[in-house]
Amino acid sequence: MSKKRAIISYDKLTIDQKKQILKDFPDGYINHLTTIKTPSGEMLDALIWETDEVIYLVKINKITPKAAVVDDDDFEEDDFEEDGDMKDEDIDDDTDENGDDDYDQPDDEEDEDED
Repeated sequence: MSKKRAIISYDKLTIDQKKQILKDFPDGYINHLTTIKTPSGEMLDALIWETDEVIYLVKINKITPKAAVVDDDDFEEDDFEEDGDMKDEDIDDDTDENGDDDYDQPDDEEDEDED
């Protein structure tokens, strides 16, 4: 005998059903979603969730991330000086007199220890 099949929206699940989904998919169900095209041409994500009595096709609403709103009042123009305290010659660019970067060069002290 085959199980009953049902299609339901995630929003219409009971609290107990949502808790059971969390137990059945402890690492989340995002990797278990199936994309389905409805007869009207709409694409939706669904989760196939099987219980002892029913195999559910749970429609999952796609969450569209909201753009972060930046308030210009959070930044005051007085926080930055126009002239600046540093000049280009004050910035240490980690190059030696030959113009080579010091980053990839071993320290002289390390070379002496290896001998």
